[in-house]
Amino acid sequence: MTIIQIYRNLKWVLSATALIFMISCKQPASETITNPSGFAIMRGVNLSHWLSQDFGWEPKYAYINENDIRFIDSIGYDHVRIPVDEMELWDTAGKPNEVAFGYLTGCLDWCAKFDLKAIVDLHIVRAHHFNAANEGGTNILWTDSTAQNNLINIWEQLSERLRHYPNDMVAYEILNEAVAPDPGDWNRLLNKAIKTIRKSEPDRVIIAGGNMWQIPENLKYLEVPEDDRNIILSFHTYTPLAFTHYKADWTAVRDYHGPVHYPGQIIKDEDYEKYVDTTNAALVEHLFNARDTFNIERLFEVIRPGIEYAKSKNLQLYCGEFGCLPTVDRKDRMQYYSDMITALEDNNIAWCNWEYKGDFGIYHFDMETKKSLYPDWEFISVLLKRD
Repeated sequence: MTIIQIYRNLKWVLSATALIFMISCKQPASETITNPSGFAIMRGVNLSHWLSQDFGWEPKYAYINENDIRFIDSIGYDHVRIPVDEMELWDTAGKPNEVAFGYLTGCLDWCAKFDLKAIVDLHIVRAHHFNAANEGGTNILWTDSTAQNNLINIWEQLSERLRHYPNDMVAYEILNEAVAPDPGDWNRLLNKAIKTIRKSEPDRVIIAGGNMWQIPENLKYLEVPEDDRNIILSFHTYTPLAFTHYKADWTAVRDYHGPVHYPGQIIKDEDYEKYVDTTNAALVEHLFNARDTFNIERLFEVIRPGIEYAKSKNLQLYCGEFGCLPTVDRKDRMQYYSDMITALEDNNIAWCNWEYKGDFGIYHFDMETKKSLYPDWEFISVLLKRD
């Protein structure tokens, strides 16, 4: 057998294996797992940089209004994820910011008006930031009992204010992208929060993600109550980071100045050798899989651990965040989103793209002025499969 024949046979085997994998992972619609409370979602968008991570891109509170919710509903989304930060809703003395709470409940009322579901996501607390390691910060949440009790108190207050919303309309996400030193630390705090909420809201749907940025492979370490069917398991994915975060100034990827591609090898070997400073340990770490080949089959592989764990627990699975900056070639970016949506929906995984407005958003974004301009209809068509 010649080298060419061997290569062709190997290529056929790999292609067949990929096809078998895709078929084996795909759940028929009849097997879609639901929760008893009827919180039914499929396609959503994150309302970021409003009540969370407010960078001053627009006047405070003007970023999201009723017309935005109307528009989100009109183009085919069925839910929104609303990130909220402790510092936006409470001052340092623990006093609630009633203006901010008014906008949160007002948004939920708009969602009810337009029949959208909503996830209230506690995104950042003063004792925990998901990106602290990259921004020179520290997280005391895992070692400070006062900080842990404060998180529980936050959820007692949120539950008190939001419990009148129907269970089939509003869900809670306890904490975005926990980064505990040990998954057991996160499991203990998460379950304490769930137990607290269940005292007054036994049927509220709760979103729970794995430790370390909610990456799919870490879901297997997550522990949730075995008999609680109103839990949805969540993961986030921005893999491959070298592509999705190309030129992102908040990650070490900013130090790579060569080209990137999708599908295919994200950074070609010759570009890696030419543009990567191998003495830059943080950059090399962030580019650990950048020379790999990524395509729809590889994206299936990335999310497969989450699929397998959710099946083992007989719980719903949700991708609460994914996205790619517009700093890459537009055609490549649209292909990435198309493949990602297919990978998720072929497995009946509900999803919520990052984000509505902002640099990842579904609006054209001016990178210089940091302004969202007008809807990107080609992008919206790719996400929501509109003609």
